[in-house]
Amino acid sequence: MDRITAAQVFVAIAERGSMVAASEALAMSRAMVTRYLAEMEQWAGARLLHRTTRRLSLTDAGEATLARCHQMLEVAGAMTVASPEGIDTPHGLLRITCSQSLAQTALAGAVTAYLRRYPRAAVDLQMENRAVNLVEQRIDLAIRITNALEPNLIARQLASCASVVCAAPSYLAVHGTPRRAEDLALHNCLTYTYFGKSLWQFTHDGEALTVPVSGRLSANESLVLLVATVAGAGIAMQPRYSAAPLIASGQLVELLPAYLPQDMGIYGIYTSRQHMSPLLRTMLDFLVEWFAGDPGWLAAIAAAPLPGRPVGRKRHAGVGKEVPEAQQ
Repeated sequence: MDRITAAQVFVAIAERGSMVAASEALAMSRAMVTRYLAEMEQWAGARLLHRTTRRLSLTDAGEATLARCHQMLEVAGAMTVASPEGIDTPHGLLRITCSQSLAQTALAGAVTAYLRRYPRAAVDLQMENRAVNLVEQRIDLAIRITNALEPNLIARQLASCASVVCAAPSYLAVHGTPRRAEDLALHNCLTYTYFGKSLWQFTHDGEALTVPVSGRLSANESLVLLVATVAGAGIAMQPRYSAAPLIASGQLVELLPAYLPQDMGIYGIYTSRQHMSPLLRTMLDFLVEWFAGDPGWLAAIAAAPLPGRPVGRKRHAGVGKEVPEAQQ
């Protein structure tokens, strides 16, 4: 049997934790996955996996074999081979996870455009507002807005995400309008459970500024906090793409124009760069292109020309580039 394919099968089993998940990821029958694993164990001369009712784990021999399989696939991937026309056309199912707010504002439209370009591809979008284990959850690509990347994952920056501090006119009428970022400590600030619960970061006159905030309402989904902000619950720091339409309609007021909230990165995160499928590779390339040029997205993130604030923001220099593991 083909040892390169056997190595791909074994790596897929090890990364995804089950033969069923590996067969689905490789579009291969369960019987073939089992056969390739048996051949790999025969070549290695040892059992490579501990099998339990819940999941699989590597034996010591399996750990050593996995390292050799990665080396083999890296060498094979570096070889230039003429492929029949169409063999690299994206096809199959790609599982993507992202937050609900980003999915509604951006990913739904971007994925629709991607599927229009690649008719043999399919996408399963899963809404998660926290970091998930990509291997255990069988996720191919996680789209996250963060400045704190996790170790041992590969990330590619797709775009930058600007934020805005805002409140409803009804809240400001009762509690007053903060004039300085430090004034936020005296207000009821709505905070996000998984990020920035107590510290909001700004740039003011070229200087970095961190302000401790607190409030009586927190949530793990920014859309929930956005609705509460419109209802007058307090002051929120929201992604500009979510808050901009409500600011334009007058339902929210943008605060502290001289204080720029820290931009965050929108990243595509995946588990391995060694044997990336055409489906994943083209999706990452497409998302970089889409975020850079889609008129609806660019309108959603455009900053209003407020006093003290330059109109528009420059595209982040790192957008589109893979983030080295040492920086994660």
